[in-house]
Amino acid sequence: MDHQNKPQTRRSLKRKLEQEFEEDKSGRCKAAVVESQRTHEDIIRDVRIHVDVLNTCISFTEAHRVAAKCSAQLLSEIAMNEDVVDLIVECGAVPALVKQIQTPPLLAESDPIPFEYEVEKACAFALGLIAVKAEHQQLVVDAGALPCLVNLLKMHKDGCNSREMNGVIRKAADAITNLAHENARIKTRIRTEGGIPPLVQLLEYHDIKVQRSAAGALRTLAFKNDENKNQIVECNALPTLVLMLSSEDVTVHYEAVGVIGNLVHSSPNIKKDVLLAGALQPVIRLLSSSCLESQREAALLIGQFAAADSDCKVHIVQRGAVPPLIEMLTSSDVQLKEMSAFALGRLAQDTHNQVGIVQSGGIVPLLSLLDSKGGPLQHNSAFALYGLAENEDNVVDLIKTGGVQKLLEGEFIAQPTKDCVAKTLKRLEEKIHGRALNHLLYLMRTAAKAVQKRVALALAHLCAPNDRKTIFVDNNGLELLLGLLESKSFKQQKDGSEALYKLATKGTSLSSVDAAPVSPTPQVYLGEQYVNNPTLSDVTFLVEGKRFYAHRICLLASSDAFRAMFDGGYRERDAKDVEIPNIRWDVFVLMMRYIYTGSVTVEIDHAQELLRAADQYLLEGLKRLCEYAIAQDISVEDVMLMYELAEAFNATTLRETCLLFILEQFERISTKPWCSRLIQRVIPDLRNFFVSALVKCYDSNVSSPLWPLD
Repeated sequence: MDHQNKPQTRRSLKRKLEQEFEEDKSGRCKAAVVESQRTHEDIIRDVRIHVDVLNTCISFTEAHRVAAKCSAQLLSEIAMNEDVVDLIVECGAVPALVKQIQTPPLLAESDPIPFEYEVEKACAFALGLIAVKAEHQQLVVDAGALPCLVNLLKMHKDGCNSREMNGVIRKAADAITNLAHENARIKTRIRTEGGIPPLVQLLEYHDIKVQRSAAGALRTLAFKNDENKNQIVECNALPTLVLMLSSEDVTVHYEAVGVIGNLVHSSPNIKKDVLLAGALQPVIRLLSSSCLESQREAALLIGQFAAADSDCKVHIVQRGAVPPLIEMLTSSDVQLKEMSAFALGRLAQDTHNQVGIVQSGGIVPLLSLLDSKGGPLQHNSAFALYGLAENEDNVVDLIKTGGVQKLLEGEFIAQPTKDCVAKTLKRLEEKIHGRALNHLLYLMRTAAKAVQKRVALALAHLCAPNDRKTIFVDNNGLELLLGLLESKSFKQQKDGSEALYKLATKGTSLSSVDAAPVSPTPQVYLGEQYVNNPTLSDVTFLVEGKRFYAHRICLLASSDAFRAMFDGGYRERDAKDVEIPNIRWDVFVLMMRYIYTGSVTVEIDHAQELLRAADQYLLEGLKRLCEYAIAQDISVEDVMLMYELAEAFNATTLRETCLLFILEQFERISTKPWCSRLIQRVIPDLRNFFVSALVKCYDSNVSSPLWPLD
């Protein structure tokens, strides 16, 4: 999988060479001393000796061939330790190794070549190990290795078929793979040196290991190099690669699917050629391979195929790709889950596939992957769910499995993922009407309790304002939410409070705490100049031993309480002085200023006392001003006291604001020892408020928020 990070890929290349090293141990020269016992100076001395041998033993005599073979093998054994590769390079090993894979002159045309291919094989292997470190790739190329390695690839044309020749071809292909890894310049150089045609021919070679090495080299050369891709296709590699997809050897089909994946990446025309060559069904079969790496590559390739056109998406599903892709979502391998979610996301963008993915059980594992700590896996899963939400037939399944809660509560890493989730919720919101809504209402009445709660929670967040009464009054949705609030489970209480808060404020971002009260009913006021003015005063109030001069006509017009006091049968009717025993002077002055002017600035320090006075003298406008001022200062610490204050003085707006605050700040309030008592007290008020407000909005055909803005 060529999109892996570089350190992982380097380790993979080195591990592959180490495995081949173990396979080829027979016939190797033995080191005199175990490497772990050798000092740094010992290693330098040995490397220089071997380099000298390679530089001097360049003929086809048996003595030279034996010496060169042993030195090259021992250098490759030393190079297995990545920490000493730099030392090997500094000692001049690269040009010495390259010299050995150049063709030396024969002593006589008929003379057999001692240790035929073995010196070249050992040298190519050592060069491949050195090239694992990216900083040495260009050095190897500059030493002239590429033409020599390409010539080694062509050895099979001599008609010889031996284990040794297979080995040297394989090591040459592996060395080319390592040289080209993540190096665009060398990839191009290999093409210009003629390396691609022999590699394509080797895909049909009789030796499986050679096929695998050739495919590995082509895979690397095709990655992010359009000219190389085109030449590989022009050399007619596709038919053979498609056949290799069905190989029983997992290493062969793994490399083949990797080559095809890199060929089709960002290349629509090659993608079409690959599909025409019959790759689709073999790739789908690889989704069930015993090889984890092949499964990953196949899933990634399915995702790339699915971007071709709508028909291709449908064909992929029809041919059975969905069940194995869904099974991969539960794998312990993160990359496999990532690739399968990617493929399902691409497939889910077609309406014909969306229901099929859901019916095959795709929703639950995709939702669970939203909890992943990996950004790409999260995003691929979110994108797949976005596609599934497009189909009205999937809305109910997404909601009843708790999908809306997952989307609302998820902690998403990347901004594109957050945007995708927001679009998914919006898409669901747009589809909750008609048949889908009726189905959800049916579930809310008849399904298991857990499903009923999930539906009610989702609808509180997503339903249209005009459907609120139908859902929450007529079909028991409100009782389900209130039941969650009374639950012993903190999670359910939190979900219930958030849903009720959303339901109350749906249609606006404002709450009653944010909006100033409406102006009082218009009437004629005497004005500020008559406040506590003895001019024309016909009644005096005694407050805390101080006189306040007032005017009966103004008081009679202000409230029913004063009309009863001065126009009824009370003793104050004819009194010149009226004592006010239960209101402080500052508060009384503020109340009278409101009566005379219709407005007053209510500071929080006086708000509660002024509320009591306004309630006592039935000054509804002043009462609303006080409620608003108090509402601005509600906190978690005093919300219970404010709620009790609202109940004591029938302060409707303040009470409803307290209820809204409790719902909004439930998580913080839940830590208080009195929380459960408070919840039990407010449940009846919540029920009465929601029923009344929902019915009122429905009757007046209003889609505004339930909570009053005044």
